[in-house]
Parts: sequence; C-alpha cells; structure tokens
Amino acid sequence: MEAHTHTCTTPDGPFSIFTTTNGVLASGWTENLDELKSLIHSTLCPTVIRPDESAILSLALDAVAAYYMGEFGLLRKVPVLQHGGTFQLSAWQALHEVQPAQRISYTQLAERAGNPRAVRAAASACANNAVALFVPCHRVLRADGSLGGFRYGLGIKQSLLARESAREDLGDHAVRS
Repeated sequence: MEAHTHTCTTPDGPFSIFTTTNGVLASGWTENLDELKSLIHSTLCPTVIRPDESAILSLALDAVAAYYMGEFGLLRKVPVLQHGGTFQLSAWQALHEVQPAQRISYTQLAERAGNPRAVRAAASACANNAVALFVPCHRVLRADGSLGGFRYGLGIKQSLLARESAREDLGDHAVRS
C-alpha cells in the first residue's frame, strides 16, 4: 500500500499526517514520522511512503487549517482508516460523533459504543486512536472532569478544548457538522 505524508505547522506545534487514496491512516502533533507510522495497524501499514500530496492528503490538510481558523466541520468529512476489534471500532465511531465544544466521559463513551461496562476499553480505544483530531479523542475527560491523558500531551489537549470552547462561547454556529 502506498501512503502520502506531510507535516504542517499549527499553533500547537507540528502536525503530521499519513494518508492513502482512501483515507487518513495516522495523524498527530509530531514531526517523527516513524513514531506516527508505528500507530498504524499492521494490516493497513504502507509499504511505500511518498512525501507528496494526494487528494485525501489535501483534504486532510485543508481540514486541519480550517480547524485552526475556527471551522471545525470539515474534519468530519475526511475519511479515516483504522483497524481494531468490534468495540474499538464502535468507540471510534462514537468519538467521531462528539461535536466540538462537547465533552464526554470515558463512561459515556463506553455507553455510546454499546457496552456501558467497558469503561477501561473505552479509555484504551482513545489511547489507541491513530487519527488524532479527525477522531476527536481529546474531547473525552475523566468522570471527575479532569483531562485524563492524551498521547501528544495535556498542554495540546487543553489547547484544543479551549479553542473549541472559545469558538462556541462566541456563538459561532459554524461548528455544526
């Protein structure tokens, strides 16, 4: 499988993306492409990597740029490719439905994914989400409202949540998807 990569600059630091012609395979706030590639499931892992643009990569980069300009809806239009178990896939789909400025707990994620007792599995699905920002695991908090964890650091998670909340506080309805 052939993949395309690109690293762009964001207010939260460098953001890198791996895509195929069918969707985003991995994304996150890092310049370390080997680290990012290690998040891709072995059944989806690319064998050829090109640092050039494709239609999906262009769409993904446009969505990231729009996100940082306060337009959150384009992220939901970018296809993603992840491989996992039934619950993981359900959890990632449930995450995809969490709106900007909305926060849910790991317990609520487990419920939305179809197994209210699978709170640890919900947390694991967040931890194993390879397509950060496109599947917004940063919107999941602990039951007590604290941030919990985030692969790219709590500073970035806090920044993303603040950005989304600030836009919502301004009354901007462009955050609808």
